[in-house]
Amino acid sequence: MSEKVALITGGARGIGKDIGLALAREGWNVAICYRTSEDDANETIKTIEEIEAKAYAEKCDVSNPEAAVQLVKNVEKQFGRIDALINCAGPYHRINILKESPEGWNSMFDNNLHPVFYLTQAVAQGMQDRKWGRIINFSMANADKMIAQTEVTAHYIAKAGVLMLTRAFAKQLAPHGITVNSISPGFVNSGSAPEEELQPMVKRIPAGYIGSTKDAVDATLYLLSDEAAYVNGSNMILSGGWGL
Repeated sequence: MSEKVALITGGARGIGKDIGLALAREGWNVAICYRTSEDDANETIKTIEEIEAKAYAEKCDVSNPEAAVQLVKNVEKQFGRIDALINCAGPYHRINILKESPEGWNSMFDNNLHPVFYLTQAVAQGMQDRKWGRIINFSMANADKMIAQTEVTAHYIAKAGVLMLTRAFAKQLAPHGITVNSISPGFVNSGSAPEEELQPMVKRIPAGYIGSTKDAVDATLYLLSDEAAYVNGSNMILSGGWGL
């Protein structure tokens, strides 16, 4: 079997970047897409190539279904295949539900939920043909609990939808040797939230500390492995016990 290929959305920085670097060290070829972080993407690609893995970056708005499908075609043209899709992109904003605009509301679904649907559909045929594939979707801790979220309402609902899509695609694709799972981080220091916002949360985390991107990387590597071949449709909560 030739070298495996991973496509990572949001792979220019944060969790997505560190997953890409870890996979490169494991011998994977890595494709990333980004929307605005071109400098970060170029730096990530440079680092991957220094690890002596093949790398590809593309600016793409995966909230656009045609663009998402074309991204998959471009990566397949570049590498010949996609063995793993890691849906890591997940922008959010904080605003009270009574002050949320229609544009802000829709953007949370367009950028967090819909790309998982578009991209999974697009990579599925190649994975089915090869009888092997891994799809990992990033949700959020507590998304499975349907609790009231007044400040990140649309984001929360979109991430709950990610869990439902994960299970639906897992059931559909399992007969073809493909697993579809989700990872739901709690408070992880990925560089997207300021330190002063994270540190007050420590006292609410039973483990007693904020998670790191390495925690997300390790969970991802497990779900990509052959050891996780029978893990399908699951949601791995990565929160140090927060939210239990």
